[in-house]
Amino acid sequence: MNSLAKIFALIVIAAAATFSQTTHPILPIGSQAPNFELPGIDGKTHKLADYSSSPVLVVVFMCNHCPIAQMYEQRVGQLAADYAAKGVAVVAIQGNDPKALRIDELDSSDISDTLDEMKIRAEYKNLKYLYLYDGDTQAVTRAYGPQATPHVFVFDADRKLRYEGRFDNNFRIEQVKSTEARDAIDALLAHKDPAVTHTGVFGCSTKWAEKKAQSDDTMRKIEAQSVTVELATADDLKKLRANPTGKFLVVNFWATWCGACIHEMPDLQDTFRMYNVREFDLVTVAANQPDEKEGVLKMLQKFHATSRNLLFASDDTAAMQKAFDPEWESAVPYTVLIAPDGKILYKQVGSIDVLELRRKILAALPSDYIGFNKYWSGQ
Repeated sequence: MNSLAKIFALIVIAAAATFSQTTHPILPIGSQAPNFELPGIDGKTHKLADYSSSPVLVVVFMCNHCPIAQMYEQRVGQLAADYAAKGVAVVAIQGNDPKALRIDELDSSDISDTLDEMKIRAEYKNLKYLYLYDGDTQAVTRAYGPQATPHVFVFDADRKLRYEGRFDNNFRIEQVKSTEARDAIDALLAHKDPAVTHTGVFGCSTKWAEKKAQSDDTMRKIEAQSVTVELATADDLKKLRANPTGKFLVVNFWATWCGACIHEMPDLQDTFRMYNVREFDLVTVAANQPDEKEGVLKMLQKFHATSRNLLFASDDTAAMQKAFDPEWESAVPYTVLIAPDGKILYKQVGSIDVLELRRKILAALPSDYIGFNKYWSGQ
């Protein structure tokens, strides 16, 4: 074998090794249900054996961050409620590794996919179904092989896999025409074979642990970006209030001597990183005096504040406040969300509730499907 052929062979071997490490096959039809013993949002540990008396077991891989999975939360809950009297067990599992999620992949969510955040989502959306966490080891997720969220696995009384695939044919509930998961359950309850045993799935891909390197790389790039601060006059602040950006804009007034401001700055910067791939922007405005610019910049650098950052160009603090908002006569922090037309959608004097702010942003941001906005506006 010549040297070129050897190099080619090594490339093929390396590629094959990489592929084998990152491919996660779906559990084949007819397989026995893989065991699980996982913590749930109810504070308990749940095992496969806990549902041994159920004639049908449905395992649905879900998550918090994916907008497609969000569209199925109520459908999973309704499925569990509809079949509870028939003894069907419905178990949802969050199998993504939260550390493998890039922060910009949270552009359609208020939170990530940790167990604590699953509890937050369940409370916010009043989710009643069993919701388990496998994000730390992904051992159960690897055994089942879900390709996206949601991905449904339906097992018979002997815990043999009889159907796997999509929940139904469309995440837009008004366009649903086929209900494969329900059809499989109904067939098994009637002691019949499901007419369909496999479909493709549609949603956000499973975030395997191997993807953590991409997440780490994203953060390194963020931390390598320059952090700047510029002086803003009263006229600049008047223009800022009118929101010339053409985007949904959060303006946060803060100061280096304000403990509450410093505490919420990381959340605001994370919010910027989550949504700046969409029509969103963040501007911070330090209420320090102009000669404190060095200290302001140092604090911003500490938080890798890659947003646009301003500093009062005058020591007449009252006049600067009035230039932005004539009704603002109080302290910092002070935060507003401004629509492209200048309408105030959120205003908070004092510490923000970052989840409330993020949900306001998500309800307002333009999306390809109005159902995404309705999800965040509570409709």
